[in-house]
Amino acid sequence: MRVDCQWVGRMPYKKCWEYQQRLFNDLLAKQGGDDDFVGTIIFVEHPAVYTLGKSGNMSNMLIDEERMKALGAEFYHIDRGGDITFHGEGQVVCYPILDLEKLGIGLRRYIELLEQSIIETVAEYGIEGRRLEGATGVWLCDEAENSAGEKSQRNWRKICAIGVKASRFVTMHGLALNAATDLKWFTMINPCGFVDKGVTSITKELGREVSFEEASKVLCEKLLANFNVERI
Repeated sequence: MRVDCQWVGRMPYKKCWEYQQRLFNDLLAKQGGDDDFVGTIIFVEHPAVYTLGKSGNMSNMLIDEERMKALGAEFYHIDRGGDITFHGEGQVVCYPILDLEKLGIGLRRYIELLEQSIIETVAEYGIEGRRLEGATGVWLCDEAENSAGEKSQRNWRKICAIGVKASRFVTMHGLALNAATDLKWFTMINPCGFVDKGVTSITKELGREVSFEEASKVLCEKLLANFNVERI
């Protein structure tokens, strides 16, 4: 199976959303064919933008429209799953437009493979990514041990958000991995609807900058391996 991996640089959110839609429609039109093309994976950086999923709660946006515009950010209410998140410079935003039927997997397995690819990506930097029950995405946490030797996990912080859409077995939207994202933007929302958990980045965890270019190349290789596909 073959996939087209595209690095499109820095692109406004709306323009990239429209581009996703064109690729999505083209892939739908090709369904049922006997070739081995399964879709496109886009890697992009967006100028500052907040997006709210179709079932998200607007109360998780903590600033008003006037303040948001003054900061230079945009806002879109979109058709993916999940609540509110931020996209911006230094963040690896990845949109796989893939035919799950050709890949032979369902939506749940698809999300698991996205999470696994992120876990393996951050592991390349010595960071232990985790899944958190009831919360899609990839998280980090600190472990503590009490006097009885019992371990507990605390200080949960999200390093990658995931929000997808699938129709007729073709996917849209995807994931946002914080490589060198300015985390101040997340203080103006309840990220993904959570009020008791934080947000982090590879750069913050390591204490050195890890660029979009570097992290996106690592992520691409992990996605190709986990989905068992080859680049065109």
